[in-house]
Amino acid sequence: MPTLGALYAGTFDPVTHGHLDLIRRGVELFGSLLVAVADNPNKNPLFSAEERVDMIRAEVGDLAVEVEYFRGLVVDHARQRGIQRLLRGVRTVSDFEYEYQMAMTNRVLEPEVETVFVMPNEEYAYVSSRLMKEVYEAGGELQRFLPGRVHRLLTEKLASS
Repeated sequence: MPTLGALYAGTFDPVTHGHLDLIRRGVELFGSLLVAVADNPNKNPLFSAEERVDMIRAEVGDLAVEVEYFRGLVVDHARQRGIQRLLRGVRTVSDFEYEYQMAMTNRVLEPEVETVFVMPNEEYAYVSSRLMKEVYEAGGELQRFLPGRVHRLLTEKLASS
């Protein structure tokens, strides 16, 4: 694979159609993408980093995408991989405030890495992994928000916990 055009980092617990929309759009914008799954045990993820990497790989097999997990600062990981652009999705004004603070902090930590904000398709503008888990817990239907395989894995995981 050629040099990766951008890095899209997140927890992806689990990956949603909104994440996949952003991944596809990132590939269109940058030619290729590194999807970096944050391995942050402090967030108490439902799925392990390896499970989340596998879920994403299964959904993006036809795209110019590499998927791996990382620990630590995203700008350090970008620097180690020789990537100078971070892709971030912004759904709401509150997302923007948080993402703006993070982008400015990252710029101070690594001035060579630029953050690019992309708005999601309006169909996915309100979808978040946290919300998907809450909808499931309340007995709601998730199939329209999650890829089939991910929906099955989430249902199995939550049913066994």
